[in-house]
Amino acid sequence: MAWGDARTSAFVSSDLGLWLGELAVFDATVAAVPFLWDLAVTDSVTGRSGVIELLLTILEHADPPRIEVRYAAHRAVLEGRIMAERPARDRDVAVRDAAREPVTAIDRHACESCRPA
Repeated sequence: MAWGDARTSAFVSSDLGLWLGELAVFDATVAAVPFLWDLAVTDSVTGRSGVIELLLTILEHADPPRIEVRYAAHRAVLEGRIMAERPARDRDVAVRDAAREPVTAIDRHACESCRPA
């Protein structure tokens, strides 16, 4: 994903999406989020728009096996807010477009598991 061609990057992004965000969020999701933020802001990464979309998927996921895992996954994405600004100003139009929605979603995030008790 970090240095493959566009086809390989899209395949890996899709596969990671299934295991880290679309089906459910897991402890591995929480551990992967900082790495995903690093990929999203590294110019040499081919599929940055896919990585950004995966981060959004993780933030929007609402049905994990354990609520504390969902909370930790959401917090990990939210903690990357400052990093989200970089792709939102990127020269690559696809990256810039992909980054708009996560920036807004991060700023407005207020799901049930993340609300203060």
